[in-house]
Amino acid sequence: MLHHASLGVSDIERSAAFYDAALVALGYIRVWDDIRPGQTGQAVGYGLPGGGDKLAIKHRPDDQRAPGPGFHLAFAAPNRQAVDRFHAAAIAHGGGDNGRPGLRSHYGEHYYAAFVMDPDGHALEAVFNSAE
Repeated sequence: MLHHASLGVSDIERSAAFYDAALVALGYIRVWDDIRPGQTGQAVGYGLPGGGDKLAIKHRPDDQRAPGPGFHLAFAAPNRQAVDRFHAAAIAHGGGDNGRPGLRSHYGEHYYAAFVMDPDGHALEAVFNSAE
């Protein structure tokens, strides 16, 4: 259904470092970037190696605002260990804990997820929903 999603960020270099670290744990990488320090319109795109972007972060230093309660992005993880690595990398690179890795049985028998906030307050989740 979705081609890609974009998030506004207040500091493109800080956010790129955060997303580089957190998303590589799930198998996603920076697939393009347009970093021009001091200029407007900077952005970075993330996706699977060899593919296009599924998530873009866009530099919006003056009017960036994370969506309110109820909105979050959930990234598919290849296994539970990737969820753990995502959470650890996100916290180590300026993110906030919003739910440590673990089973969420109220979502399903095998729903293993972790929740973080990026440096601008965007709510993110990594999930693996399968028996290993």
